[in-house]
Amino acid sequence: MRVPLSWLREYVDLPATETGRDVQAKLISAGLEVETVEQLGHDLKGPLVVGQVLTIEELEGFKKPIRFCTVDVGQANGSGEPQEIVCGARNFAVGDKVVVVLPGAVLPGNFAIAARKTYGKTSHGMICSGDELGMGDDGSHGIIVLPQETEVGKDAIELLELVDEVLDIAVTANRGDCLSIRGVARETAIAYGLPLRDPALLDVPGPNAFGYPVQVSDPVGCDRFTARTVTGLSPEARSPLWLQRRLQKVGMRPISLAVDVTNYVMMEVGQPLHAYDRTLVQGTIGVRRAAEGEKLVTLDGVERTLHPEDLVITDERGPIGLAGVMGGANTEIADHAESEGTTDVVIEAAHFDAVSIARTARRHKLSSEASKRFERGVDPQASSAAAQRTVDLLMLLAGGTAEAGVTEVIAPSAPHTIAVAADHPDKVAGVVYGRETVVRRLQEIGCDVYGQDELIVTVPSWRPDLGEGNDLAEEVIRLEGYENLPSTLPKPPSGRGLTHRQRLHRRVGRALAGAGYVEAPNYPFVGEQVFDQLGLDADDPARRVVRLTNPLNDEEPALRTSLLPGLLAALRRNDGRGSHDLALFETGLVFLPREEQGVAGQLPVDRRPTAEEIAAIDAVLPEQPRHVAAVLAGAREQAGWWGKGRPADWADAVEAARTVAAETGAELIVRKGQYGPWHPGRCAELAVVTAGTERVVGHAGELHPRVLKALGLPARTSAMELDLDVLEQAGDDTPRAPGISTFPVATQDVALVVDAYVPHADVEAALREGAGELLEAIRLFDVYENAEQLGDGRKSLAYALRFRAGDRTLTVDEASAARDAAVALAGERTGAVLRG
Repeated sequence: MRVPLSWLREYVDLPATETGRDVQAKLISAGLEVETVEQLGHDLKGPLVVGQVLTIEELEGFKKPIRFCTVDVGQANGSGEPQEIVCGARNFAVGDKVVVVLPGAVLPGNFAIAARKTYGKTSHGMICSGDELGMGDDGSHGIIVLPQETEVGKDAIELLELVDEVLDIAVTANRGDCLSIRGVARETAIAYGLPLRDPALLDVPGPNAFGYPVQVSDPVGCDRFTARTVTGLSPEARSPLWLQRRLQKVGMRPISLAVDVTNYVMMEVGQPLHAYDRTLVQGTIGVRRAAEGEKLVTLDGVERTLHPEDLVITDERGPIGLAGVMGGANTEIADHAESEGTTDVVIEAAHFDAVSIARTARRHKLSSEASKRFERGVDPQASSAAAQRTVDLLMLLAGGTAEAGVTEVIAPSAPHTIAVAADHPDKVAGVVYGRETVVRRLQEIGCDVYGQDELIVTVPSWRPDLGEGNDLAEEVIRLEGYENLPSTLPKPPSGRGLTHRQRLHRRVGRALAGAGYVEAPNYPFVGEQVFDQLGLDADDPARRVVRLTNPLNDEEPALRTSLLPGLLAALRRNDGRGSHDLALFETGLVFLPREEQGVAGQLPVDRRPTAEEIAAIDAVLPEQPRHVAAVLAGAREQAGWWGKGRPADWADAVEAARTVAAETGAELIVRKGQYGPWHPGRCAELAVVTAGTERVVGHAGELHPRVLKALGLPARTSAMELDLDVLEQAGDDTPRAPGISTFPVATQDVALVVDAYVPHADVEAALREGAGELLEAIRLFDVYENAEQLGDGRKSLAYALRFRAGDRTLTVDEASAARDAAVALAGERTGAVLRG
């Protein structure tokens, strides 16, 4: 919301010495976000005067039309002689009053004006357009043409109000009242402790039976509709300069008198209005929901197919406007002209349901100044005053006559009252304000307050955001000054610090970072189409998602059940920008819906919630286990003078999982698996044993080529994902000092021949169990396949077994016996036989 300081001063008698910066500081202290204060005309220097065009000579022989003009500027040039000026604009004629900048002046942008020779003539100044003066577009796209009654030689800086300060306020969604000069003036008056001249305090005639006929069929969607009629408007009447300038300063373009007046009143009072050409409205004006398939051409020239939930304004032909959003082209006000133009108008000032207007605006992707105000809350009591203000301005500026008929259709409603303890703001803020301060502040914002210890507060009609006691407490606190709240830091008990879970998550992150991975946090939102791209089965539990009621992005309306979609998108994005060797990881929550859905209660803010209240909230929230995931693509080891390097592959993803498991102290079971996005021949299923039960905690390996194609990923991309919470339950990360034996190690190598489909993990597990407690370590150091020597479908696995005792030197017989026992158990379980 742009608020000119000159306009604001009409309703609040600010001290003459107060600048826009001073007002900005006051409003920020009161809780409004004033982003900038724009200094209009601060770099403008005269002389800038009104001139009248005397002659125009068309100059020939140039690539574009050029005109040599003489302009009467009175005594502003010191001589009284006509000023000779070269100009390329075409939208003015002899006799027109224009704005002339004379030599010695400086225009916005530090553009100095001097006499100069151009197009074979000497130009002594410029005839100005609105853009050159920093005014913005006035709709003419050319030279400013002033009304004929403007005095020649008059100072144009004062005439056009070129010097001003404009506050740019970022109005939050709950403060719709501040989308008007009236609302900001009220906040300014409170901040300065000054009286407010409310522009909505007007004498308004009561409704009668002679007004324009209106029928409201949906009183929920439209609880108030005021209609007034003005006839006999002068079709050639134009908006005066002061009106045009105020609209330009608030960021609106002047269009025509009737439209400009409705926009002006909307910015002044906050009530959106619409003016219909009465000659184009046929029959009774109605308010109803649209019928399926109805169409309407809005003022922007777009034909829109209406939705049954859209609220529309109608006449006997059908829709003539999208209620609270935009009018229809079939009743549009005609622009001013000599012979044709709107002379009779019907003015609509209505109050529409905020939710309905917000949904309609989003449904049609049509945000307007009116819809922005309705969806944030408009004062329903201001509609009659806004209509009266519009009637008064049209009569004043266009010579119209107000018809005696006044239409008001009102759905009965009672004022909103709130019962709140007088010391409630004290409890919320932790500051003792006292009853008198609370009552005074509530009265300043327009509330009626009764009672002693228990206050009965009637909320003003322009503050629909005040719905409960906490809202009233917030008003008291912000007006007393957030900066006056004491800053008290919590005092944690000594000796606590991070929890075990927090320390574990940090260790996991450091371990993966040490292994060459880069952390890449992602938003927790996904679109359900990603599950098809990942190749998940139709009944996969990961497809059950928690959907958001109001998602930030319509294409990602659900919360993630896996970290992979976000990580893979980050990998694709970085690969597309030229970074091809990638290793990324993330630890974060996933969201799993519960079988039974519940509704969370509202926690208190004036005290600490009890354990039962917190537990009740937790019971209806989705399960949120913490996962860890990693993705790899490109080179895992770079080539250089030291060697060839190597690409990342499925084994690196498995090793990342082992790294995470080692930090938790869990023993990770790695075996062949098949799941969703992973390649069926290069996928490892990862499991742990917790509470005596084996649980699958994730998968690792190379992604399926179909997934890579669907997601646009590099070839041979690998990934892993683990449930970190289950790993934590299964592990014991208590540090243990390694046992160091002074006795020598006995090494035995065995080569076992097994069927090609037998996993190495099964053979190793059997060897480890069979070797017993003397086995210190086992390592697979060779895999050999040769059909001529081993037979079809056979492979050789070579292991190095390290044996050691803590109390003696092992004999050859002891080491050999342990090795033989290991081989025997491997043969029994996997069919392995010693090679050779």
